[in-house]
Amino acid sequence: MSDFNTQRDNYYYFSRITTRWMDNDVYQHINNVNYYSFFDTVANEYLMLKGGLDIRHSEVVGFIASSSCQYLSPISHPCNIDAAFRVNRIGNSSVEYGVAVFKEDEVKASAWGTYTHVFVNRETNQSTIIPDTLRAALQNALMTE
Repeated sequence: MSDFNTQRDNYYYFSRITTRWMDNDVYQHINNVNYYSFFDTVANEYLMLKGGLDIRHSEVVGFIASSSCQYLSPISHPCNIDAAFRVNRIGNSSVEYGVAVFKEDEVKASAWGTYTHVFVNRETNQSTIIPDTLRAALQNALMTE
């Protein structure tokens, strides 16, 4: 495994999230399904704040086509985490994100992964070219090994 995916410095944008009591599972750590929620939160926050995506009214929306997560160390509530985001690759209508979860102020990720958004026309659900404003924001977050 490359250290590129696990190091805080290799991510472009961060969102601070406070864990909740209900995030813990019976084993007293954050349940695996919550990591995908953290990933989705940081990516969509970036798209809305930096890319101008209006999730309620934009003609274009992003559908998740694939996702993955590698778990490295457990996190337990209560804890502040930093959900991390970068862009790995940009195509005409799709983009692959690099995402990770870091315990507050730690430099090595507790989990990291990828997911791919395919942008589609809201009305037709057909793939469409990424709009210029959104593409510019994605280009800003492009970080490769």
